[in-house]
Amino acid sequence: MPDEKKVCLSGSGLTKVFGFGRQKTVAVNHVDFNFYEGEVISIVGESGSGKTTLAKMLLGLLKPTEGEVYFQGKKRDISTHKKKKEYWKSIQAIFQDPYSSYNIFRKIDAVLLDCINMRGGRHLPHAKKVEMMAEACGFVNLKFEELTNKYPFELSGGQMQRLMIARIFLLNPKILLADEPTSMIDACSRATILDMLMQLRKEIGMTIVFITHDIGLAYYVSDSVYIMERGKFVESGSADEVILHPKEAYTQRLISDVPKIYEEWDLSTA
Repeated sequence: MPDEKKVCLSGSGLTKVFGFGRQKTVAVNHVDFNFYEGEVISIVGESGSGKTTLAKMLLGLLKPTEGEVYFQGKKRDISTHKKKKEYWKSIQAIFQDPYSSYNIFRKIDAVLLDCINMRGGRHLPHAKKVEMMAEACGFVNLKFEELTNKYPFELSGGQMQRLMIARIFLLNPKILLADEPTSMIDACSRATILDMLMQLRKEIGMTIVFITHDIGLAYYVSDSVYIMERGKFVESGSADEVILHPKEAYTQRLISDVPKIYEEWDLSTA
């Protein structure tokens, strides 16, 4: 990374253990990392590798068993609800399943108004709030007048994913964790949503952390890539270093598992 880049989020010995004794599972096992301001990072691994557990610890949704998270150079303190809400102004997430990311009993207007209020806009005139919501929807190619007074379940999956990005546009966080954000939508919408996230990164200098099993996506969008296997980072570096010149057998297998249109696909389980 260039010298002028500052570390915005880092981890030291970060570990998460579930269960006890014979039932014990080490989901994340003493990982260390530095994520830089404005960087796009991908954490790549198969299902069960620990990447989503790591993302939940970074968000403050799971408490680490060991280790520390550092935010902007200081040990993260989310010991009270107030401190956690303050932290969430700077770090937000987009999850894999848009249908489970919304309260189905709250209308879209309320979802967007929450974002405006969280950023200190509670006392703005109603007309200004409507203008901000319309601008956020416009950024993701949605029309606010077609969404107002609707519930999230009245939208398609692609529209719901776009609405999640509209939320990020309003919240303007320093860091975005995107956990498989395009896995449930079609290829056309997928490319559009990735372009929107990249545009958001460009406009506000946001750091984006993709949590994904898709090594092709990681290569396409990332500055840095971390390969995760059984709770550990087994390889990391620039996207070119890790994906074009992989050192670890696990990384090589992930790459070889990507089907290529111009080659005969090997569908054997060997």
